[in-house]
Amino acid sequence: MKEPFKAWCLCGGIQLSYSGELGPANYCHCEDCRRANGSAFNIGVRVDRKDLEVKATTAMKSYRFVSGSGREIERCFCGNCGSPIFTLHPDKPEYAWVKAGIMDPPEIVKPTCENWIKDKVKWAVIDVPESNEESKRA
Repeated sequence: MKEPFKAWCLCGGIQLSYSGELGPANYCHCEDCRRANGSAFNIGVRVDRKDLEVKATTAMKSYRFVSGSGREIERCFCGNCGSPIFTLHPDKPEYAWVKAGIMDPPEIVKPTCENWIKDKVKWAVIDVPESNEESKRA
């Protein structure tokens, strides 16, 4: 079932429009996600890039690095306000993992598991299945 959504950064300079089916959403507790998002965890929602439209009136910037899992990833964010937008994995070029906090309506996001719980901060309590590794990406 298609679950369209809109999404935008804090300043509105980057806007997303999605017309496809949502993939899985998960909480990630890895140190990379915590530091990149300034939060106890990240919530990413997998989407098909072919169904994702990006409109930008400000430059989108990115930071590419080798994550704690040993995989190269690219974190994309607004060059004006700094809001995280999505993450890309070069080994999965057909997908983007959109940051749940920028999505509207927010109710469509339904995380189903937690990943990298070995890095989880003790005060973050979430009631979904846990895993010590990253989720299996389609």
